[in-house]
This record gives sequence, structure tokens and C-alpha cells, in this order.
Amino acid sequence: MSIFFLSSGLFLGWSLGANDASNVFGTAVGSRMLKFRTAAIWCSIFIVLGAAVSGAGPSRTLGKLGSVNAIAGAFTVALAAAISVYLMTSARYPVSTSQAIVGAIIGWNLFSGSLTNYDSLTKIVMSWVVCPILAAGIAIILYKLVAWFIMRFKIHMFTLDTLTRYGLILVGAFGSYSLGANNIANVMGVFVSVSPFPDISIYGLFTLTSVQLLYLIGAMAIAFGVLTYSKRVMMTIGRGIMDLSPIAAFVVVLAHSIVLFLFASQRLESWLISWGLPPIPLVPVSSSQAIVGAIIGVGLLKGGRSIHWQMLGGIASSWIITPVIAAIISFISLFFMQNVFQQQTYRPVKYMLTPAAIEHIREAGESTKAIEELQGKMFPNAISFKKALSKRIKLPHKTLELIVTSAEICKMKITEDKIAQINTGWITLEQKDVLKKLIGRCFVHKWMLDEALAKESPHWRPKENDRSYNNDLKNKLSYLYDLFQEMN
Repeated sequence: MSIFFLSSGLFLGWSLGANDASNVFGTAVGSRMLKFRTAAIWCSIFIVLGAAVSGAGPSRTLGKLGSVNAIAGAFTVALAAAISVYLMTSARYPVSTSQAIVGAIIGWNLFSGSLTNYDSLTKIVMSWVVCPILAAGIAIILYKLVAWFIMRFKIHMFTLDTLTRYGLILVGAFGSYSLGANNIANVMGVFVSVSPFPDISIYGLFTLTSVQLLYLIGAMAIAFGVLTYSKRVMMTIGRGIMDLSPIAAFVVVLAHSIVLFLFASQRLESWLISWGLPPIPLVPVSSSQAIVGAIIGVGLLKGGRSIHWQMLGGIASSWIITPVIAAIISFISLFFMQNVFQQQTYRPVKYMLTPAAIEHIREAGESTKAIEELQGKMFPNAISFKKALSKRIKLPHKTLELIVTSAEICKMKITEDKIAQINTGWITLEQKDVLKKLIGRCFVHKWMLDEALAKESPHWRPKENDRSYNNDLKNKLSYLYDLFQEMN
């Protein structure tokens, strides 16, 4: 059954390949510097390499937006996103898989009664606004630099043609690798915890983990989408917005790649923090918006007369329509999956202000006087709990988030057999030894386990000014919640 549920992820991968391949090679094909077949082959190879070698986990920002906690729900969310991307692709509009996933997750939140994290949603939506503007600015600067370089060194036309052709291949290959590494999580990330594949040893030389195999299969689905259905969208990107010269095509793809790097690089984020500079938020940036923004930048530099504004208006409207369509399809599909096909699309998460939760909120410096009358009352989901809180007091967002997090019920019991399942390749031996000290203990709230581990050892404590370490620690704790949770 788990393998069947993967089918929607594979469909989403195919849809992503059919659509997003245009972002890395569409300008080269549209400017006739590369044949479609050549571009598709290069794109497919590097997408698979990027996913298998550097496939990242699901975006932390997307994870905060909504945590799909059932395999049937993950199947439905991925299917809704895939259908949305397919519909937009059929209409020849380049859309982002991230937009579709965001809409589908919000649909799941509404259906399951889960809260949508508006801080994360705001970051994502703002990135949709900033991304094309930033890409346009970078493209303008790059185009001027390239033009100056050509004039300064008086490069011969034939030499320039050869350099441009190879440049488009190299930049396109890099963009394809990044596409595979960064977007495979959107395709298969929700299935990581239920991967049906075992680890495979290749002649004892190296081992492909179940997650890597999952990413590899997802990447092959993306590559299949590139080879079978991406040509029409490539032509839209290459010619639909404006006709591109080979040099402009090179600049556009390079600007697009730089924007993706800026919003995805953890090393850049750490470097900025180390120098006391504000970090660039790591959010799932739309590659489609980056490429369109870069094309507009080049077009504006040339006076804007060659931009096909009507086509651009259609593309912009598709960016708004896609998440809305995905949310609607997701909600309706979840209803049918749950009520017609009798599949559990979400695990109910209950909330209760226990005495321990009340004390935890007080220790955080917040007053509990207005909410104490809710103590001991069980709420079936986050939305009903939030409504009950809102009736009694108007709370700032951070305070509300603290109360909701403190009241979330997650019954866990630390057992020896569950600890034995932990892979020490990620969770260290020292951290595993700390867990052994907690064998037999039970916890009602997630924060209780956090505090117990931190009390036992510094290996489970966050570090100041080390965002990368702290994010990894949060991921480890999330893994422990799922591992030790007692199913009712």
C-alpha cells in the first residue's frame, strides 16, 4: 500500500520535470543555441545527480507551514499539487511546484483543523514578490558586465557563439543539479518517514540508504517529465515573454541560478550571521519566478518594447491561481479519501492545558490568568483550541504560538526497543546514551522530552548563534517525537 501511495509523488515529479525544466534550459532552447533533445538529456542527467547526491530534506519553512502526519494525507497533498501543476503546464504557463505544494498543504491544514503558521506563509509569499524583482536586478547588472567584457576584449563573433553555447550548457547543468537537489524534497519529502525501500549495499563499496533510493526514483520521475512533456513550456520561457538573444539567454539562466543560491545556501546564511549581518531567509524560492524576473530585467534594459506583456500577465495570474487551485483540490480530495475510501488522511492532534503546560507558560514569562479556566479541557484540534483562547483574550502571535505549542498532546514512552531502532549515523552515540537514561519515562508534551534531554546532557541543548546546529537539533527531536509516540 505504501508503494501505491508513492505514485502521487512520482506524478508530482513528472509534473515538475515537465514544467521546471524550462527554467534552466528554456532560454537556451528558445534562443536556438541548443536543440531540445540535447537540453532535455543534460537536464535529466543533472537533475538525477542533484537529487541522488545532494537531495535535501523538506524545507524547514514548508515544514512549519503544516506537518502532514499520515501517509494517505501525504499522497493526497502530493496528488493535489501535481494536478495543479499539470493543469497550469497544459495551459503553457510556467508555475512553481512550491506554489502548488504550499496551496495543497494549506488545504490539508484546513481539512485537518491544523493551524497554518502565518510567519512561514508570509516569508514564502514575500519571496514570491522579492524573487522576480531581485532576479531582474541581477540580470541587468550581469548583462551590462557581459556587454562590457565583450566590447573590452573584442571577442570574435564565432568565438563568442562557441563560448555562449558552452556557457549555456554549464549554467543549465548547474541549474538542473540545483533543481534536483532542492526540489526533490517537494516531490518525495512527505514520504521519507514511510519509505518502503531497504538500504542497498553496492558491492560493499558504498550504501544507498532508503531515503536516497526514494530521492533517486523521484528524480527519475522528474527526468521523465523533462523528456516527455517539457518542450512546450521551454518554448514559452524562451520566446513567449520576449525573444532572447544567446547572450541574453546566458545572463537570464545565470541570474536565475544566483537567486536560487542566495535563498538556499546555509553556508551563506552562517557567514552573514558570523559577521553580524542580517541573514537572507531560507525559503523555497520559485525558480519559475526567478527566470521570468530575469527575462523581464533584460527586457527592461532594452527598453521594454520586446516584452510580451499580455503573456506576462497570464503568467503572473497563474502564480496567484495555482496555490488557490491546489488548496481547493487538496481539501476536496482529502474529503473523498477520508470519507469514501476510508483512509486516514491525518492523525488527530489534541490540545489540553495541563497543570504542567500552565506552569511551562508561566516559566516563559507569560500570564496564565485569563486561560486558566480552560485547564483540563481537551480540544480536538488546534483551530478549536485557538478559538477558545481568542474568546477569552487577545494574544500576540508569539504568545499564542507558545500556548498552543505548550498544550499540544503527544504521549510518548521511552523504550529500549525503540532506542535500538535509532541510526547513530545521524543521532550521535553520546545523544543515544542520554536517551538510554530516560528508558521507562513517559511524557505528555513534546517540550517535556526536550527539557528532560537538555537537563541530562549538553548534547541535547541548543547553541547560541549556531542556527545550523539548532535546526539539526530540532529535526532530531521531531524524529524522536514520531519514534516514541504512543498510538491510541
